[in-house]
Amino acid sequence: MTVRTEIRTTKRRPNLVQALTLGACLQILCIALPLLDVWMIGSIEQHVQNAYPEWGPDNVNLDRNAIAGYLVIVGVLGLAGWLGALWSAKKDVAVRAVVTTLFVVGTCVLLFDVGYAGEHYNPIVPLWLGITLLVIPLLPGITAVMAAWVLPPIERANRHD
Repeated sequence: MTVRTEIRTTKRRPNLVQALTLGACLQILCIALPLLDVWMIGSIEQHVQNAYPEWGPDNVNLDRNAIAGYLVIVGVLGLAGWLGALWSAKKDVAVRAVVTTLFVVGTCVLLFDVGYAGEHYNPIVPLWLGITLLVIPLLPGITAVMAAWVLPPIERANRHD
């Protein structure tokens, strides 16, 4: 009979927690980008004007605000996903399932944002903004999925296959 001792640390998955924390911080940037565009850049407004040249400034502003509002809502939901995955990693509850599922769902939503075209829009979200909002969370998301599927060092050391 052998007694297996193991030292538990509070940080069982430090790489995963770091990737998720970075992803949550970058998600805040993704929430701010559409707001900065409305406030300073104006590419969403120009995009709407190009799609509907006959519209007046009021209609253009309404559509611009709808697109920016949609992107902010998607960003806030993404932040909730990052924070939920971070909670799951810290509590060590269904880490692989949570991180992988949220990564797949988030990537699908962002690909939809980049590629969805409307009546006169091709696509609805300006291309530079859609691709930027896709790429920024994608890199820490891939890192988080990889870190979730790698066994923590303590579990690797105790594994006797």
